[in-house]
Amino acid sequence: MNGARTDAGHVVVIGAGIAGLAAAHRLLARGVRVTVLEASDRVGGKLLPGEIAGVRVDLGAESMLARRPEAVALAREVGLTDRLQPPATASASLWTRGALRPMPKGHVMGVPGTASALSGVLSDEGLHRIERDADLPRTEVGDDVAVGEYVAARLGREVVDRLVEPLLGGVYAGDAYRISMRSAVPQLFQAARTHTSLTEGVREIQAGAAAAQQSGPVFMGIRGGVGSLPLAVAESVRARGGEIVTGAPVTELRREPAAGWRIVAGDRVLHADAVIVAVPAPAAAGLLRAEAPAAAAELVAVEYASMALVTLAYRRSEAHLPEGSGFLVPPVDGRTIKASTFASQKWGWIADEDPDLVVLRTSVGRYGETEILQRDDAGLVEVSRTDLRAATGLAATPVETRVTRWFDGLPQYPVGHHARVARIREHIGKLPGLAVCGAVYDGVGIPACIASAYAAVDQIHGDMGAVQELTANPVQSLHGGAGE
Repeated sequence: MNGARTDAGHVVVIGAGIAGLAAAHRLLARGVRVTVLEASDRVGGKLLPGEIAGVRVDLGAESMLARRPEAVALAREVGLTDRLQPPATASASLWTRGALRPMPKGHVMGVPGTASALSGVLSDEGLHRIERDADLPRTEVGDDVAVGEYVAARLGREVVDRLVEPLLGGVYAGDAYRISMRSAVPQLFQAARTHTSLTEGVREIQAGAAAAQQSGPVFMGIRGGVGSLPLAVAESVRARGGEIVTGAPVTELRREPAAGWRIVAGDRVLHADAVIVAVPAPAAAGLLRAEAPAAAAELVAVEYASMALVTLAYRRSEAHLPEGSGFLVPPVDGRTIKASTFASQKWGWIADEDPDLVVLRTSVGRYGETEILQRDDAGLVEVSRTDLRAATGLAATPVETRVTRWFDGLPQYPVGHHARVARIREHIGKLPGLAVCGAVYDGVGIPACIASAYAAVDQIHGDMGAVQELTANPVQSLHGGAGE
């Protein structure tokens, strides 16, 4: 990656999700003229504000990792400081083996430091299997390895099936036995490379976290929903002189004969000194095919998972839920929903907006599951209510329901994902004034997307440091409690 410098007087950002908007915001702070082109009729991508029964809710992602600085800092920069709010409760459960069980403590993405940490969730046989880890010979991980494959080899399949799988599934809607440990759980990958015993490596990670004495909440929300973040960033972009055009799908991206780029969006032709492509892999592949065919070929190979969120509102007098923020469901238990968030209990502002209402949501759909998402909205509501009744005893009729479908919503990070990202960036780096960012590269969470955007801004100004750091060390995306 040569990171050839360009004099970025005018930059076009393609895509107005949080990555594209963050890139635009950072560019304007550097005095660059910016045009953002968005194919759909709104900004925000997977961050979508909405309402149910008169209460504001998120219909997409609902929390952001606060232990990384990017998302919270951006929220503050665009005037949302007074609306930042941590979860009212972070106490989640697992619905497994016929009961709601407290989410274990003392693990890294489901991988425990000791067998006792998973007592109550695993069988006695599963707990004994974990203890064998200390006596096993080293398991080589090579350049990358699937999370589920490695953890099962060290600690047994039950750890993966009962805890790692639902936690990773909450982030990626994927299959733990396919997901890259290097890209998805880089902390564990480093531990696996430097320790013979996995549990010993986890204990070292935990000791390091304790020594760092990180204070404050792990996750953060925004009063009114994190879906308000991209709206506030877009407002700030416009206030600083940036142009955001929605309903403007880009149909052509070509290098100019002398320098710069030509972008065609509908009947509009733009000329730019640099372009940042901040759209999902399939759209990015189409845009880059003419000028960066090797990068486009890599992007075409990226797979996505689809899912749906079912939001339900109940009268408080009729809905009595267990304590906590919600629960996760291991796929091995054979249920339809994979998680539920008790939104009114997790986010104080939802309860404050209507104290007589209880709002919760479920998520359905994982990588490779297509049948469930072919059901109509009423069918998804019914299977959600059936599972909620079995898990919590909630038998009341909701006063309102909403189904939000996210087709191809979550990019999958299979084994070798880091190498694919490195190849994409190597090809892109050969073209002056071109960079990419978004959830497909360095992590699917909000801070990861913003970090990716800032690195892209640096790249078009000739600084490859942040891009190289992210490519080597992706941002770990944690699960926000239940039902992300």
